[in-house]
Amino acid sequence: MSVVQLRRWTRQEYDKMIDVGILGPEDRVELIEGEIVEMSPQKPPHSVCVQLAEEALRAVFAAGFDVRAQLPLAFDDSEPEPDLAVVPGSIRDYLAEHPSTAVLVVEVADSTLDFDRRRKGRIYARAGIPEYWLVNLVDRVIEVYREPRPEGSYTFVQRLGENDTITALAAPNAKIAVSALLP
Repeated sequence: MSVVQLRRWTRQEYDKMIDVGILGPEDRVELIEGEIVEMSPQKPPHSVCVQLAEEALRAVFAAGFDVRAQLPLAFDDSEPEPDLAVVPGSIRDYLAEHPSTAVLVVEVADSTLDFDRRRKGRIYARAGIPEYWLVNLVDRVIEVYREPRPEGSYTFVQRLGENDTITALAAPNAKIAVSALLP
């Protein structure tokens, strides 16, 4: 009996597929741990939540940071496109290559909740992202993950409900109402 082997892709191979047109803008995919993963279509609550969170984060993070909506981050074997990422610097700092770090990553999830919690959480922790917010539309909470470990987990996990406020580690003086982020 033979064992089936999956072909894992490097980030460089993935980027080359984009460069030569094998993957185009109509292909809603991202590279996750060497696998090319199809992204789920967005339902209206997901889209509204991304816009609400983007608006809130832009108000909190001003000079010195760029709030990126659904744009790639470049890690070792992954090139995810989180719903939001707050990266150091300005827009033009990433003209030559995608950012390889962020001070905060936000994913909005309903049908992809388990995938975003486990797989994406693992790659963000392995990449040393200090803070990961998972907006859980199913339970209407924000799952806050902090203190990443190199093996791919977070030491600190907290669930915040609609009556709570949230403060980003990189903007400790700003409070955001969780209800303002939920559709």
